[in-house]
Amino acid sequence: MDSEQLAGIAAEACDDRKATDIHLIRIDEVSSLADWMVIAGGLSEVQVRAIAKSVEDRLEEEADRLPLRREGINEGKWALLDYGELIVHVLQPNERSYYDLEAFWSHGEHHGFMNSDLAKVS
Repeated sequence: MDSEQLAGIAAEACDDRKATDIHLIRIDEVSSLADWMVIAGGLSEVQVRAIAKSVEDRLEEEADRLPLRREGINEGKWALLDYGELIVHVLQPNERSYYDLEAFWSHGEHHGFMNSDLAKVS
């Protein structure tokens, strides 16, 4: 399974828990940090944790992958799941607005998430 497929599964898992404003950003041409970044919103601590758990469960079940690192799950303000070639961020609105990761990675190739498909955003 390639990193684009992993990003798609992660985005679907976010959508399963009603994450808001899901963004997929391909960063492999602009950074050695990862191939893909998935950024999603959660409206409460409970929802952030539920979204992160959904991503973990789906990637373990469908791709036999566990995160290399997990951060912020207990606090529920901002969860980070690092899978090496894929990094998933789930943030509450205040944190998402403050850190503005989409702008930080604006030089990457942005894709929107619609109905389980990756759609390139111009």
